[in-house]
Amino acid sequence: MTNQRSPTRWAIDITLVLNEVMVGDRFPVPVIDVAKEYSRQIYPDDAITLIKPKRIDGFEGMLAPAPRDRGKTGWGIFYNDGIKVPRRINFTLAHEFGHYLVHRQKFPEGLQCDQRDMTRWNSAYNEVESEANLFAANLLMPLDDFRAQLPGVVAPTFEDIGACANRYDVSLTAAILRWLEYTSKRSMLVASTNGFVLWAKPSRPALRSSLYIKTRDVPPVPLPVQSPAANPAVVMGQTSVVQHDPGVWFAREGCEEMVLFADRFDFALSLLHFDDKPKFIFDKEADDIDLPTQADTGMKWR
Repeated sequence: MTNQRSPTRWAIDITLVLNEVMVGDRFPVPVIDVAKEYSRQIYPDDAITLIKPKRIDGFEGMLAPAPRDRGKTGWGIFYNDGIKVPRRINFTLAHEFGHYLVHRQKFPEGLQCDQRDMTRWNSAYNEVESEANLFAANLLMPLDDFRAQLPGVVAPTFEDIGACANRYDVSLTAAILRWLEYTSKRSMLVASTNGFVLWAKPSRPALRSSLYIKTRDVPPVPLPVQSPAANPAVVMGQTSVVQHDPGVWFAREGCEEMVLFADRFDFALSLLHFDDKPKFIFDKEADDIDLPTQADTGMKWR
């Protein structure tokens, strides 16, 4: 058996097995058990034999080979024992399992992954990490089941997506990113800290109507001052919903913004929902691999 299958194909194959052997509501996926047993079945001489927490300064997770110089075989998956949000652990484990299936032959020395690797789901950032995230998302949150929980035509609240995060035992961020992959709504997730955008992920319909924020290879992008995410008076753990006119986030488009301050006070998630009628459409297939700069978008910051 080779490991030349795509990350999505790997995840689908495992999902089909789990659908057969697990009776009833089978979520969340027991990643530790699945990774050990599945790898033992298909690669008995090179299986995952150890999964445990470990102090990994600066990293979320690690795929590491057993000490070859001691005559040992197999692989270990480790996650940072300092992760403060338990639901990030499940995605981290699935991410490293994806590295094992797809990348271990290319990286025989193993891989270490930080939190940024877990939240960037496009190949412009890092193809290897993007593939591991693609595997993890498909394994933990199969599209058919996710769509059944949250149809793509619905503009969800944090509570709606939070129910999916509970079902799959993943972070709210991971669940929103999964929803953005298939929704027909023009929406965007913006992560920010200390008044600046860390990264932003639009849905495909939003991207095709020129709604995106580039954060790579550009100066720091400030939040609009009208955004609740820029307001330090908002109490951590509470949500805020604001209707914005055009000119706040984007020059031509108003939107609804929902903001949640996450696991630490200086980190916020903004979920933007735009109306269904775009003000501008690209004249070619949208491609999020090489986004234009902020100046190209017509955004207007105040």
